[in-house]
Amino acid sequence: MLESKDLFLNEAALTGETYPVEKTPSVLESDTPLAQRTNTLYMGTSVISGSARAVIVHTGNKTEFGKVSDRLKLRQSETEFEYGVRRFGYLLMEVTLMLVLSIFVINLFLDRPVLDSFLFSLALAVGLTPQLLPAIISINLSHGAKQMARNNVIVKRLASIENFGSMNVLCSDKTGTLTEGIVRIHSAVDVNGVPSEKVQLNAYLNASFETGYTNPIDEAILSDRPFDVSGYTKWDEIPYDFTRKRLSILVSEGNEHRIVTKGALQQILDVCSFVETGDGQVADLILHKDQIQRQFEDFSRQGLRTLGIAVRNIGSQSSMKIDDEANMTFLGFLLFNDPPKTGVADTIMNLRRLGISLKIITGDNHLIAANISRQIGLDQPKIMLGKELHAMSDEALMQQVNQIDIFSEVEPNQKERILLAAKKAGNVVGYIGDGINDASALHAADVGISVDSAVDVAKEAADIVLLGKDLDVLVRGVQEGRKTFANTLKYVFMATSANFGNMFSMAGASLFLPFLPLLPKQILLTNLLTDFPEMTIASDNVDPEMVDKPRRWDMKFIRQFMITFGIVSSLFDFVTFGVLRFMLHASPEQFRTGWFLESVVSASLIVLVIRTQRSVFKSKPGKHLVIATLLIIGLTLLLPFTPLGPLFGFKPLSPAIFIAVGLIVLLYMATAELVKKLFYKRINKSIGIF
Repeated sequence: MLESKDLFLNEAALTGETYPVEKTPSVLESDTPLAQRTNTLYMGTSVISGSARAVIVHTGNKTEFGKVSDRLKLRQSETEFEYGVRRFGYLLMEVTLMLVLSIFVINLFLDRPVLDSFLFSLALAVGLTPQLLPAIISINLSHGAKQMARNNVIVKRLASIENFGSMNVLCSDKTGTLTEGIVRIHSAVDVNGVPSEKVQLNAYLNASFETGYTNPIDEAILSDRPFDVSGYTKWDEIPYDFTRKRLSILVSEGNEHRIVTKGALQQILDVCSFVETGDGQVADLILHKDQIQRQFEDFSRQGLRTLGIAVRNIGSQSSMKIDDEANMTFLGFLLFNDPPKTGVADTIMNLRRLGISLKIITGDNHLIAANISRQIGLDQPKIMLGKELHAMSDEALMQQVNQIDIFSEVEPNQKERILLAAKKAGNVVGYIGDGINDASALHAADVGISVDSAVDVAKEAADIVLLGKDLDVLVRGVQEGRKTFANTLKYVFMATSANFGNMFSMAGASLFLPFLPLLPKQILLTNLLTDFPEMTIASDNVDPEMVDKPRRWDMKFIRQFMITFGIVSSLFDFVTFGVLRFMLHASPEQFRTGWFLESVVSASLIVLVIRTQRSVFKSKPGKHLVIATLLIIGLTLLLPFTPLGPLFGFKPLSPAIFIAVGLIVLLYMATAELVKKLFYKRINKSIGIF
């Protein structure tokens, strides 16, 4: 700024500040927060009133908006869910390569045919690979997106639904997100801080007869409580200017003419000689000046913007001049705020019950931010200012970020820095915002959330867009994300237990049997049939305890699960081998057919056991999963008796083999249920998913 005259700007898009900001030429400290740089104009903000001359010092990507644009061009980092899927893929790859290469080499050492050994090893690799994982994930995410769309939530990036389930920290902008983003009149009070209709009436008269530029203060006064002013007549007006910082209206009711003045508190007190006390008596202002100052400081601590209102009767005078703004009587205070959205306190409480903590990140004054936080249920919040953040290293911020509730007076680029620190501190982070200053933070979050009324760049950077003003859809979104994540893990548990056990057993059996336990085409058919019921997992019911806290990938837990239930599966596979080979003396074709039946039926039924921590009789599976499971079992039992049976190398079995296989499956299910109970009792919940 070189020079200015009555210059006020709207900087809400950049700083989140609800009120217009006055700009004047001055020299400020270099670490002055963005929102308090009253000597600087920013591209993308708008002039409300006044004029100025300024020199341009930055253009393009060097402006504050340009810096935001540059951040959005950077590749988005890998989300928590994507990182978990990748680590799971590496785990299976390591297990598969180790097992398959070992089996191939051992078969060659035993002088088995090279081609048969290779095809058998290749079929084992296919059997161990969770081919349906991408499809299962896509179906689960699509089902979750469909459910959220019914609640007026648009999911732009499907992976964000799973991130909802893992999220344990939600960072939020204040203005327009937690608050209405609109100036509201909080109250009109007398000198003692008691609500006063007289103060509100005179404020309404001043605002309704004012003819200057439209401003949010007058709009708030007029929209709060309408008064009938048809009995009043306006005679004159002295417009608001940025030197006086007052607006005066001369009105009459009958023969009484009076000046009604409102403006900045100190400028109102400068023209007052008297004060009207709570009992309607007029007293000398000097006697009450300390009381007025204490009231003002108390209102400021509450984050309220305070104006003063004063009047003066001037007989029958029908015009006025600036000199008439003297010897006035101070009536009281007009208090304004940007109130929290309806229901936001309940939403935050519900999120807290789900294990999600809220952090407010705003460019607003720390007093205002602290007051809003108390209104929405954050008692005694810990606050960090933007200038403190500026002087802090990334490592120090990472150590402190979990303890801070409010980051106030921050700049747009600092929002992204806070989110990255929270992620490095081990959190899955969501961010909700609606301004240009939120775009880079939305881009950096594990799940970025915006609203339909947000600026275009914020909606473009977000993963999820809320079409309604009801923030309670966040709670439903978190619950839906956790259901989706839980159903995805059910497939993972299946792939790392029954499938792993079957393939391991098959590999072990090939070492001592004089023939292959299953032909390669039979292995592939087994893999196909056992995967089919899992396509319905997206619609499976989820136990309540699976949505009561954040869930994350834990390779240690998955590895323990794979070993425990894989061993149980292999144990009964070897029991099946022994019964078929040594007790029933089955031929190679009967052996393969019997084990095929046992593998598919047991793998289909075991899903009903491992899908829940509860007893299989106390957790109701989804109807689609039950139907698909029964269909696969029926098809598997009938296959050897159909014309397709011989094509796959199967042959009809005797009743004795059917009974033996049925008993083994029942015993396997009962054992798995018992092992599950012991497993979850033993597992350390502090390091596990559950």
